[in-house]
Amino acid sequence: MTAHAARTGVWFIGARGSVATTATTGCAAIAAGLHPPTGMVTETPPFTDSGLPPLTTLVFGGHDTLDCPLPKRAEALAAGGVLPHGLPSAVEAELTAADAEIRPGGPLPGDTRSDEELIAAFAADIQDFTRRHGLARTLVINVASTEPAPGDDDSRLPASSLYAAAALRAGCPYANFTPSTGLRSPHLQDAVDSSGLPHAGRDGKTGQTLLRSVLAPMFVQRALPVRAWSGTNLLGGGDGAALADPAAAAAKNAGKERVLADTLGSAPEGEVHIDDVPAMGDWKTAWDHIAFDGFLGSRMILQTIWQGCDSALAAPLVLDLARLLARSHEAGLTGPRPELGFYFKDPDGGPAALPEQYAELLAFAERLRAAR
Repeated sequence: MTAHAARTGVWFIGARGSVATTATTGCAAIAAGLHPPTGMVTETPPFTDSGLPPLTTLVFGGHDTLDCPLPKRAEALAAGGVLPHGLPSAVEAELTAADAEIRPGGPLPGDTRSDEELIAAFAADIQDFTRRHGLARTLVINVASTEPAPGDDDSRLPASSLYAAAALRAGCPYANFTPSTGLRSPHLQDAVDSSGLPHAGRDGKTGQTLLRSVLAPMFVQRALPVRAWSGTNLLGGGDGAALADPAAAAAKNAGKERVLADTLGSAPEGEVHIDDVPAMGDWKTAWDHIAFDGFLGSRMILQTIWQGCDSALAAPLVLDLARLLARSHEAGLTGPRPELGFYFKDPDGGPAALPEQYAELLAFAERLRAAR
């Protein structure tokens, strides 16, 4: 079997959620020539001949605690305007095949299994998926709802870390597209260091923070001191419900604030507020209010409004990460990949500003091309 004919597994944590459903549906649509790969950076010319797995070779599966079949989830997203009408039925066979590969997640209420038993069960699911499909490798990507950060006295690993540990045990590269703990648990540090697997970031950068990573360098480069930077998010869907929990919202906001602190040198005054508005569904509105000083102390203000569909923004980035991590693994790269900071609020090192992150990503594409 040639490298181009080899198939790659994409194992989603939260496989029936909006982001995973959109990514799975979108990959099938692009592979069938039904839609262009809008928003996929890896489908732009700089990534040609970098050895990334073709979209036609990706096989999907995952864990979830929900039991609504993927075709129904896709129909619901189409009804909400997230997916084009008619697309779920056009790729129903691919959605049904992916749904058949989704295994029960956990721990659910009443689950008496220990952390070790849960990790072993999750890893076995992933290994079985890889073996049955004869896959060259499988990538694990967390796109589940945000969980609160664990407390210092918590005796159990959070669910995101159980799945991350299972990915390592199954020999799979891993990306955390959520603000949840994942591989960042100190209890997993030894396993991460000894795994020899590439892994990437925490918390995907899709909207408000993407804009911040562009605007903040502008103020620095023009020598305009930022006095305050405040923001508000209105969103619905599963993410909105999850972020209604103050502890989960705090985990989410930490990444948003980090971009400003890393770029400006210190965190300006102001906070980010997140409000759950169920009627908005998968759509999100984000406002930013930036107060800054001009020449001779003149007070100025910049306000921005970002309105977007969270799943449609995230899905192409998730597919990018799957392809880039698969190629990294194939090329023998190990450990954290700061070159993928372009995609994250909380990257594994590297610059905080988007232009510098994009330059590093392009250099990484060239490195992967040279490694062929």
